[in-house]
Amino acid sequence: MISAGDFRNGVTFELDGQVVQVVEFQHVKPGKGAAFVRTKYKNVITGSVVETSFNPTAKFPTAFVERKDMQYSYSDGDLYYFMDMETYEQLPISANVLGDNFKFVKEEMICKILSYKGNVFGVEPPNFVELVVTQTDPGFKGDTATNATKPATLETGAEIKVPLFIDEGEKIQVDTRTGEYMSRA
Repeated sequence: MISAGDFRNGVTFELDGQVVQVVEFQHVKPGKGAAFVRTKYKNVITGSVVETSFNPTAKFPTAFVERKDMQYSYSDGDLYYFMDMETYEQLPISANVLGDNFKFVKEEMICKILSYKGNVFGVEPPNFVELVVTQTDPGFKGDTATNATKPATLETGAEIKVPLFIDEGEKIQVDTRTGEYMSRA
């Protein structure tokens, strides 16, 4: 059990049968009346964010979200297969569980599989990946406005904006959380 007075960012707990994670919290002690905890929390399954207040003494059951490293093997239609590196078991995961940032993942990359009581609800790709640029327009000398970018297609099929000096065939580093170009690899 965890009390609302012990909330910290990232804490997961059960609320009305749902697993939620604290995104933001603030202990408020008004001059008049009782103290309370203003909380913004996210439903880890649906992703919806709710803002509400709790009494600091309110208690909730703690939810343990399992994070396991697994290797992305291949996709077959709507199913994506991940391999447990210890037991070599294949775990099929539906495409609707994968986030938008999965477009930066290529085969044999290690991802974190998020599950609660055996039910997989999310896949976290590595924060930074190195990918090869497969298609982009050439940059021209003199095209140097501040922070000028051009579209580029990566080996996974994802499209991002890259600086003008990046050419086809170059390996670049991408932040999967934001989908932005970081640097040359």
